[in-house]
Amino acid sequence: MLDLVFCGTPQFAVPTLEKLVASGFRVKLVVTQPDRPSGRGMEVVASPVKRTALALDLPVIQPDKIKNNDEFRAQLQPIAPEAIIVVGYGRIIPQWMIDLPPLGNINLHASLLPKYRGAAPIQWAIAMGEQVTGVTTMRINAGLDTGDILQQTEERIAPEDTAMTLAPRLAQAGAELMISTLAGLKNGTITPQPQDDAKATLAPILKREDGQIDFARTAIDTWNRLRGFQPWPGAFTKFRGKMLHIYAAIPAADVAAIPPAHFAIENDHLVLGFANRTALDIHELQIEGKKRMTARDFINGYRPKGNEPAG
Repeated sequence: MLDLVFCGTPQFAVPTLEKLVASGFRVKLVVTQPDRPSGRGMEVVASPVKRTALALDLPVIQPDKIKNNDEFRAQLQPIAPEAIIVVGYGRIIPQWMIDLPPLGNINLHASLLPKYRGAAPIQWAIAMGEQVTGVTTMRINAGLDTGDILQQTEERIAPEDTAMTLAPRLAQAGAELMISTLAGLKNGTITPQPQDDAKATLAPILKREDGQIDFARTAIDTWNRLRGFQPWPGAFTKFRGKMLHIYAAIPAADVAAIPPAHFAIENDHLVLGFANRTALDIHELQIEGKKRMTARDFINGYRPKGNEPAG
């Protein structure tokens, strides 16, 4: 088996680390981000990868930076890893690391590259209405997710999927793909394939304003974004001067035309109008200062008037 260094931070990376160890690969070192404050209490917590590595009795280091870090470089070079595995680490890999292992720095990316290069590929694939996505193993180069493709596997996006339900499936598929990729690289049976830059799309890091509902979009477009942007930044607008978050909805069928940015009650359903005579049937929502509630509770508690405006 191969000697490896593993670089990763989020929960998405955990199945790959666990699978590497279970498959007999020698993970000589785990590199993860420093512990960060998290949650309402801002308690300092370790990353999911660090917690997993410690449970597996693997050595862990947490450099604050890696590009010009002589101490970190001195820790890595004596290990002489045959490959460095990178899964959601959160740092740009410097050239000296790229050049270190003979098999390269192998990245697991949560899309079918060259589509959705960037920090939020799962979220943007759903938000853009894709019905199929997947995972890619690639050899890291100096660009942003531009390295040669090694292997890929597809995963269907179900209508009920959100980023929160899709991510664990992709993480598990990615773990299996990484094992297959390393076996192929070791045996010389994989031919790296350059990406077609002309087909590239971007998946930039999410911003709060991405969750702002735009009523110039159709209901389908908004529904895709609502599903993709879970748990953050979600989908929000205003109602009676207060922030209103929508957590669950489906495209409405067989409803009368509702003006965009207006609520209506249709057959005891709470419906919100969008562009092109489309609408969402709202299932779960939360108004500022209150707990999450069903649409039925919202109707009973706030009694929105016919064609009452939102936004």
